[in-house]
Amino acid sequence: MSLTHGWLLIAVQFLAGAALLAAIGVRSQRWLRLWLPIALFTGAAIAAIVFWFIDDQGWSQDPPPAIFWVWIIGIGVAVVVVIAGWRGAGWPRRSAALISVPLCLLCAALAVNLWVAYFPTVQSVWDRATGSEPARWIDMSTLADMQRNGDVPTQGVVVKVTTPDTNSGFAHRQEYVYLPPAWFKSNPPPALPAVMMFGGEFGRPDDWLRSAFALETLDDFTARHGGNAPVMVFPDAGGQFSNDTECVNGPRGNAADHLIKDVVPYVVSTFGVSSKPGNWGIAGWSSGGTCALMLAVRHPELFSAIVDIDGQLGPNAGTREQTIARLFDGDMNAWKAFDPRSVIIQHGRYDQLSAWFAVSTDTNPEYHSGEHTGPPPTASSEWDTSSEDHAVVAHSLCSLVSTYGVECAVVNTHASHDFAGAADAFADALPWLAGRIGTPGVRPIPMPGAG
Repeated sequence: MSLTHGWLLIAVQFLAGAALLAAIGVRSQRWLRLWLPIALFTGAAIAAIVFWFIDDQGWSQDPPPAIFWVWIIGIGVAVVVVIAGWRGAGWPRRSAALISVPLCLLCAALAVNLWVAYFPTVQSVWDRATGSEPARWIDMSTLADMQRNGDVPTQGVVVKVTTPDTNSGFAHRQEYVYLPPAWFKSNPPPALPAVMMFGGEFGRPDDWLRSAFALETLDDFTARHGGNAPVMVFPDAGGQFSNDTECVNGPRGNAADHLIKDVVPYVVSTFGVSSKPGNWGIAGWSSGGTCALMLAVRHPELFSAIVDIDGQLGPNAGTREQTIARLFDGDMNAWKAFDPRSVIIQHGRYDQLSAWFAVSTDTNPEYHSGEHTGPPPTASSEWDTSSEDHAVVAHSLCSLVSTYGVECAVVNTHASHDFAGAADAFADALPWLAGRIGTPGVRPIPMPGAG
């Protein structure tokens, strides 16, 4: 059963609305004139606080759906009705009032899920709650057995790994590596290319696999390419669900060091992937797209291809001043070390780096070969950091990186800014990405607009 559309969403909201109306019921004129306005005011006040908090934290470029605010107000109304309407009400009405509060909370939670599509189905909620995993999610000992026995699966497998934190000290959760069937065709395995992938601002390392259908996308890709695909790495950039590191080093943890100094060497040594930058890509959605761009321009010695899906101009934890304070303890120089524009200008021209900017809003496609001959922008050039429009951000970034030798394209995905849209964007970009980093059996194709 879907949690992003269909009868279940309608039924739950109908029940919540019916329970709230039953809780209010037929009251005295005095009660309705006094407490109903107070209930509505309370709901509106809660909605205003939630709106301020989301904006203050810089949590999303896209606003929540309107139905989210309806149910936030509904929560406030339901709470006031329970408290103010308890005395003098019979148990049927009291029961309706008590039920209306969790139902309104559930509707608000479902509206959040509509916003990000984190749980696509009821089954996905159950799997998260119970820790259930598909049969082809294996541990390292099972992988070793498969190698010894010469097992070659018809579909790729997901290996649960415990990456060391020796170089970063970053406390992280379980991480995952996807191995395509081609990886199993020899022992030792072939030196396949690899891609590091990040999800959104809050979440878990396996979000791409569970919420954005990456496994299904890779299955389809390997079926069309003789079992070949890049090795896909799903690291932990947060350490915990609510810890937004934006993939930088700072008071929230040395996430950048973990990804670059712990994860990359571990994947190379453990799974035998290529260590050449021409064989490594990096990709992400939303703040994960920002991570991908930022890490690639900081480390062109490690990566050669970027897929940035609805990313931002740089690490974001509110306004620029708030971001510097929250992520870097107020250290402007530390912020500049992770701000993509500052890094690019400081670095100078890049060689052999390409970037695919996918956007979920309507925009005109754009392509730059990276062979721009004019002078690149300087540190004092105008840069609209206030923009939150995905298309504006993507065009600004593509224009910037192209003047420093980076081939880039802005691609309209005609999707939405959620995990379902991220899934579509990744499926569109994967053939180019796999070919660009030298995946065996995958023919390189030009970027959209390159001809």
